[in-house]
Amino acid sequence: MYTAHGTLDRDSVVERYGPMVRRIASQLAAKLPANVDPADLAQAGMIGLLDALSRYETGHGAQFETFAMQRVRGAMLDELRGSDWLPRSVRRAQRTIEQAIHAAEQKLQRAPRETEIAAELGLRLDAYQQMLADARGAQLVYLDDFGDDGEEGFLDRHVPAAGTDPTEILGDAGFTRALVDAIERLPERERLVMGMYYEQDMNLKEIGAVLGVTESRVSQLHSQAVARLRTQMTVWT
Repeated sequence: MYTAHGTLDRDSVVERYGPMVRRIASQLAAKLPANVDPADLAQAGMIGLLDALSRYETGHGAQFETFAMQRVRGAMLDELRGSDWLPRSVRRAQRTIEQAIHAAEQKLQRAPRETEIAAELGLRLDAYQQMLADARGAQLVYLDDFGDDGEEGFLDRHVPAAGTDPTEILGDAGFTRALVDAIERLPERERLVMGMYYEQDMNLKEIGAVLGVTESRVSQLHSQAVARLRTQMTVWT
């Protein structure tokens, strides 16, 4: 990968690490709504790779691959931040679901079933399930929960900046305990989905195969689980 002058060769770097950049882009896009194009992320990642090539110094201790992949991921996150990929309609749908879950919980004094949440919304079950599918990409904690404008970009909610940031709450031991308790209270199937998705890093198709349901059904269960958890964690937001 090095030239006769001892510097990294651009063509060799692109050839070696290009597939890795595309794989990272695909993995990231798989967890995001369908409007996110993996090719756009890969293009941003390649720019990050070339930036790493121009900045890397062999004497500063880090392996090039480690240094480069940090720059690649950072470039992809910058691309997402700039495009603000999470549609406002998704945020509205998720918050509507959360409000319905909270209202149903208050009435029933237990975790509501899917049909009961749909009834709270005044929707047929299939319409509610479509609403869950449309909410794919919603996350547990939004930085705009801590602010006033309610329209923060996704990565401003998830990528820590230097200095004090509300997302530091995620490292709080109390938050962690409360989140574990909330996950334990999820209906069994939703708890399984969250475990396979976040702990075992399985994708929706793989989870569907384990549970014997479609990929779209797993997406619905994930969105519903996130909504349940957010209603339980409001004290932290």
